[in-house]
Amino acid sequence: MRFLRHPAAATFVARADLRYPATVDELFPIASMIASPEPQKAPLAVRLRPRSLEEIVGQESLLAPGKPLRRLVDADRLGSVILFGPPGSGKTSFAEVVACATRRPFARLNAADSGVPELRKILERASLHYSSRREPTVLFLDEIHRFNRAQQDTLLSGVEEGMIRLIGATTHNPCFALSAPLLSRSQVFEFTPLSLAHLDRILSRALEDSERGLGRFRCRLDPLARQHFLATAQGDARRLLNAVEVAILSTPPSPEGIVEIDVEAAENSCRRKMPRYDRDQDEHYDTISAFIKSVRGGDPDSSLYWLAKMLVAGEDPRFIARRLVILASEDIGLAEPSALSLAVAACQAVEQIGMPEGRIPLAEAVVYLATLPKSNSAYSAINRAIEAVEKGETVPVPLSLRDAHYAGAARLGRGVGYQYSHDYPEAISPQDYGIVPGRFYQPTNRGGEKEIAERLKRWRALRSAATREPAGNPASPANQ
Repeated sequence: MRFLRHPAAATFVARADLRYPATVDELFPIASMIASPEPQKAPLAVRLRPRSLEEIVGQESLLAPGKPLRRLVDADRLGSVILFGPPGSGKTSFAEVVACATRRPFARLNAADSGVPELRKILERASLHYSSRREPTVLFLDEIHRFNRAQQDTLLSGVEEGMIRLIGATTHNPCFALSAPLLSRSQVFEFTPLSLAHLDRILSRALEDSERGLGRFRCRLDPLARQHFLATAQGDARRLLNAVEVAILSTPPSPEGIVEIDVEAAENSCRRKMPRYDRDQDEHYDTISAFIKSVRGGDPDSSLYWLAKMLVAGEDPRFIARRLVILASEDIGLAEPSALSLAVAACQAVEQIGMPEGRIPLAEAVVYLATLPKSNSAYSAINRAIEAVEKGETVPVPLSLRDAHYAGAARLGRGVGYQYSHDYPEAISPQDYGIVPGRFYQPTNRGGEKEIAERLKRWRALRSAATREPAGNPASPANQ
């Protein structure tokens, strides 16, 4: 737990029954979040943290002049905010810049290793300061999603009364990770992964800055090694800087005193690239959503990429296979009925052979389904029919269609007037089956369903032209 306050201020704090003047540094001890007694021993990612909004790289849609978050900071109107985004995208850097720029007390907690007792101490100090100066304390709560709903509710009174301005940072979607009352009292800003251009600027700054960066080393970075660092960072500035620092500090200099970083040194300094993925959070749902939409949209290459990302990240291949079975019925359907058979076969193959070989039938199914004509007519039809059953007027079974297998059924009119289909041309009778044709199922003109649409059109014409009794055939039993 660390606190920061601009030094040029004073307030009062109660101790026992006495009130005495105290500087805010006494109320919120620890001088600075940026400065350190031994700065060169701090990790490079910490040393290079921006000291002003101008030094922040990326997030231009929020922090460029005139943009929403920048306007709030420049006007000193920053209320309680939730910063949501992947690791290394600048959430902590923004909070620390606010700490340097604000003329208010600043406190910092990490929800991963703190709890309600630490939080209450901050709230008590903030309350004392607010009661004497009517000035809120800025509280930066990192990994706020680690707090459960009850812990999050502890913040509500402080936020509601205005004695704290919360800056919460989380890698999880706040719509799911945070309580509704806390969200309703905060503005949510989403930070996005840094682009390769952003990362390249940060890397250049790290190599050139001799005060806080690695400029004191005479480093020569091979272009391919640079590309490797940028690619494996995956939009994460912290990951990039950690890898570069390891590479330079672990590579002995040449006789000329130059640290040569080639591709091999870069690869040895970076862990194997793993896609950013979680099994029960946004990345899981976002990736499977992109996968399904790519197959549905007829893009086999994008479909294969999202499939590969899930497999590399350790997603259960059976989950992927089950989603393909659903897609085959929902999005391809009768445009190509064989889609369901292949999807089911791939699902069974994955179950039987496991991984890594299971990736092959999965890839085959994905490419096949992505390149087929699409129709959601059956899916839409059952949805319309269910809605009609649940919300519409109940349709009774016509007497002619009711079961007539028992004695006395005819006296009750069961099965009377049923018109046996096979007694009519093309087995199409003028029988009324209870629902107007075309009410639910509306075939497309794509793939094999085009033939179905033409067939149904011809059958409607046959029904209209057919007489009530089949010519030249005896009446068939009503219980057929």
